[in-house]
Amino acid sequence: MKSKTAFKIALTDSEKQEMRRNKVKIKDIPNYAVDELAVIMGVSLERAKEVYALIGFQMIPSIGIRFAEDLISLGYYSINELKGKDATKLTEEFELLKGYWIDPCVEDQFRLAVHYAETGDKTKKWWDFTEERKKYRRENGHPPERPQKAWHEALGVKPGNDNGNLYV
Repeated sequence: MKSKTAFKIALTDSEKQEMRRNKVKIKDIPNYAVDELAVIMGVSLERAKEVYALIGFQMIPSIGIRFAEDLISLGYYSINELKGKDATKLTEEFELLKGYWIDPCVEDQFRLAVHYAETGDKTKKWWDFTEERKKYRRENGHPPERPQKAWHEALGVKPGNDNGNLYV
């Protein structure tokens, strides 16, 4: 399977200008170390780490920029950091962080991300984990401390409306 080469990422004008000046394209970012990227982009190490992570997470099949941002919000900056993690616990931690329960497809994405980190399997997409999630939730439910408000209520989105592909 071909590796992903088109990535979505919000860069400032100065970051773009520095990358152009250094003749580096977004698709080339994974070829650099974080400290090299900081110099190339003229940014702090922290920002370079974030940019590197945003690209790295999007290398997982069917994972986009929004979910990459979600992983960073939980403190993850590399695929390797997801090895050995429990996707269910990541989902529950993310819901507590957000203060509302998330769309179920996001839990499927957590399952895919952990699977990919552990196996490097590029054949799976997030929707391949839907049945696994459904089975787990039928058998185990959700924790009692789960937020009460649904994602669509918190974000003002009508259920069934992808609202610009919020998480897909």
